[in-house]
Amino acid sequence: MAEEAWLSGKLEGFAPVVMPAAHALVQAINDLLKTAADLTTEELYEKPNGAASVAFHLRHIAGSCDRLLTYAQGKDLSAAQFGFLKKETAETSDSSAAELVGEAVSAIDEVLVFCKTVSPDALFEERFVGRKRLATSVFGLLFHIAEHTARHVGQVTTTVKIVRK
Repeated sequence: MAEEAWLSGKLEGFAPVVMPAAHALVQAINDLLKTAADLTTEELYEKPNGAASVAFHLRHIAGSCDRLLTYAQGKDLSAAQFGFLKKETAETSDSSAAELVGEAVSAIDEVLVFCKTVSPDALFEERFVGRKRLATSVFGLLFHIAEHTARHVGQVTTTVKIVRK
């Protein structure tokens, strides 16, 4: 595979309209595995100059992918999802960097499975987000999952470079 997922050609099983989101999510997985899985506990929770820790970003990637995918599927969030949201900002955890990366990758993989199975005809169906039930579409949610995940992976990558001793 090319260094950049979007330069690796078509991904098998994805409709062309969701291919850019799929490429971004594959790239996110590759970058997380390459940069963050071997951090020490200290590096994982360090907050350089008050910036969010790598642990936060990893938990937030996992949680936000899960929540946004739920909305894309036309469902409401569960009590467990709200509980996870409250834990995203925790300062400590028993989880290792590899475990947190694994959780983020697993959540991204779930989005990729949905991208493969969603009918292109359903992409512009209306969906609602949050307690205010803000209107969007399946396509809008998939695009946002991809760009939001990429944004946080970029922050992980930068923070890792800062905290690495």
